[in-house]
Amino acid sequence: MTYTNFKVETDADGIALVTWDMPDKSMNVFTVDVMDEIEAIVDATVADEAVKGVVFTSGKKTFSGGADLTMIKGMFSMIGEEKAKDPAGAVQKLFDAAGRMNWLWRKIETNGKPWVSAINGTCMGGAFELSLACHGRVASNHKSVKMALPEVKVGIFPGAGGTQRVPRLADAQSALQMMTTGQSLTPARAKAMNLVHQVVEPDQLVPAAKQMIKDGLKPVAPWDEKGFKAPGGGIWTPQAAQLWPAAPAILRRESAGNYPAALAILKCVYEGLQVPFDTGLRIEQRYFTEILQTTEAFSMIRSLFVSMQELAKGARRPAGVEKTEFKHIGVVGAGFMGASIAYVTAAAGIPVTLIDRDMEAAGKGKTVSEGLVAGAIGKGRLTKEDGEKLLSLITPSDDYASLSNADLVIEAVFEDRKVKKGVIEAVEAVLPETSIFASNTSTLPITGLAENSKRPEQFIGVHFFSPVEKMMLTEVILGEQTGDKALAVALDYVAAIKKTPIVVNDTRGFYVNRCVFRYINEAYDMLIEGVPPVMIENAAKFAGMPVGPLSLNDEVAIDLSYKIMKASIADLGPKSVKPEHMALVEKMVDVLGRLGRKNAKGFYDYPPKPAKKSLWPDLKDLYPQKDPDEVDMTVIKQRLLATIALEAARTVEEGIVTDPREADVGSILGFGFAPYTGGTLSYIDGMGVKAFVEMCEKLAAAYGDHFKPTPLLVEMAANGETFYERFNPYAEEQKAA
Repeated sequence: MTYTNFKVETDADGIALVTWDMPDKSMNVFTVDVMDEIEAIVDATVADEAVKGVVFTSGKKTFSGGADLTMIKGMFSMIGEEKAKDPAGAVQKLFDAAGRMNWLWRKIETNGKPWVSAINGTCMGGAFELSLACHGRVASNHKSVKMALPEVKVGIFPGAGGTQRVPRLADAQSALQMMTTGQSLTPARAKAMNLVHQVVEPDQLVPAAKQMIKDGLKPVAPWDEKGFKAPGGGIWTPQAAQLWPAAPAILRRESAGNYPAALAILKCVYEGLQVPFDTGLRIEQRYFTEILQTTEAFSMIRSLFVSMQELAKGARRPAGVEKTEFKHIGVVGAGFMGASIAYVTAAAGIPVTLIDRDMEAAGKGKTVSEGLVAGAIGKGRLTKEDGEKLLSLITPSDDYASLSNADLVIEAVFEDRKVKKGVIEAVEAVLPETSIFASNTSTLPITGLAENSKRPEQFIGVHFFSPVEKMMLTEVILGEQTGDKALAVALDYVAAIKKTPIVVNDTRGFYVNRCVFRYINEAYDMLIEGVPPVMIENAAKFAGMPVGPLSLNDEVAIDLSYKIMKASIADLGPKSVKPEHMALVEKMVDVLGRLGRKNAKGFYDYPPKPAKKSLWPDLKDLYPQKDPDEVDMTVIKQRLLATIALEAARTVEEGIVTDPREADVGSILGFGFAPYTGGTLSYIDGMGVKAFVEMCEKLAAAYGDHFKPTPLLVEMAANGETFYERFNPYAEEQKAA
């Protein structure tokens, strides 16, 4: 029998080598067809008496990234359509669909012939759960091999037996840590946890897997053996009595109760370890069905899995423009930002010239890369040879002529129009006519900067976030005259350096910074009202933000906020900034000299390490303090999230953001907007636009007009619309279909 996605070859020893190699895909993923074929392979190998065992491996560099986008989208579409017709029947259909992979892996586990998984690369989600259902597991020791059950990061949990097999192989504490954080395991760590049996050289992977079968591997899982006991003895032991009372508290400390899937993992493990294995799988299936119906799962999967992949693959790239293969890139400005941009460019294998006013300054920029390389080598992420190769691709220079063959030049100099004007003119004097110029400005409108260019259609904004080597988002900004080629080249570059782009139209602060400063400004309002600073920061974390607004302001620098306020007043007039905000920031910077983390004192104090930062004690003395018992934490959380979401809605209404996927992904990757919501617009859609408008009207009455719902929101509430309906990113595809 032949298969589309698999090749099956049986050797003289009766061992069937099943190689998963999907045509026209760079990575193997699970689809309905793939699972149908796996089931057919199980049936065929069981029926064939000549087959003594099966080795399952991948024909690609990676093993598998897990589920396919179309399958995930199809499942959610099915939920919506079926619930409209038959709510009770819809849940049963979802339950059956959610259990398909679970019971198929159980079929492998109980088929009567030994299966060994030969893991040759990245092995995620359902693929790792398939491996755990095999009787033997061998992993390559190649540095690219990672294993994980990362589903919690997109709002669901390991629903194909992961919550039952991992705690029966490893101890419960390690299992919970792995699954509730979605952490990746190296082969050595997986072996230490008893999740793989052997770690071998890459060229010994399949031979070692076959040898396990030849050596008499039993086709029975440990939990199917009589007298099996889970590591640590299960639930009713002194060891478990220390773990389980603390586990929900630790989870709440880490997640503030915002992630239903993480709590479901605890429930699956706790309940599953008290019952027979098949009953445990049924418990997992029920919780998985429940979680799939939550707003959090729908929103997180849409934004953090589906949309993120679509944007990374060029959803906004103009059609008909040839892909750019970069041979040389220039970066002007060798300060920390420019140096970091040069580093990520070289890390992508692209030669880069780093320009500054003199060789000493340019050389200092390369030193930043040397430090990053040394750190990566020290952590085992780079070999010494790879590090040397990366650094060899960065050439410091003080001569603009060295950019004469660059495909793309990115300027990362000071946020000063005059300085940028000089750079633009100097670069364009030598830059080939077909090449693109990009500005890494964080606040200055691109259209205004492009007035200094002789070719504004080839001028674009590419806004990086600090630290560049860690932050996965890049904001691509279109000026009024930016052409399709400039956009295509910018998106090709972002793809080459493996970051996720969002494309926005031109405005002061673009998208991300507009939202960030609304968050910070709301904290200013709260401070001035007398809300205790610690309540502001804690409410933000309880609302799902990674850091409080005062801590964030320290990171971006309070004096930068001061400069931006002064620039706003100069350009837009005094009404553009609240006088109370200006007075607060002016006092912090000019009177108290508290600039933020960079001078070790801002809203927080930053003592020398290893001591941790703490809120500046005198901050509470700047304004009369409210009684904490009179401050409603729920309202504080609402204000912090709603003010950001409102700003996101304004950018859509103004035509700055045109695709809701970009608003959502940009808010999560750019500043960590409560990931469980799915992002700013999904937050609104998730509660319902009508409910959001009603909440904002109450907040506006109590805390000011900046909470007033926009005309667009009022109209959408009246029409019962959502952002993803009104601004449907798939409208053209659906018309074509």
